[in-house]
Amino acid sequence: MENGHSPQLDDYVRQLVETTGITKAEALELIYLLGLNWASLVREAKAIKATTATSPGSQI
Repeated sequence: MENGHSPQLDDYVRQLVETTGITKAEALELIYLLGLNWASLVREAKAIKATTATSPGSQI
């Protein structure tokens, strides 16, 4: 168990980070907000990634 989370939660975080490129912190926040609905998690993670990729500070 990593960081006091359940192994299942760690698996979701890892897979979401690998699949979408968001950070672990962003993945955890999404899971806490949305639960473990994979389709919803991926949709929102892609939206986060698109927002951070187009923000002015992201080109540094």
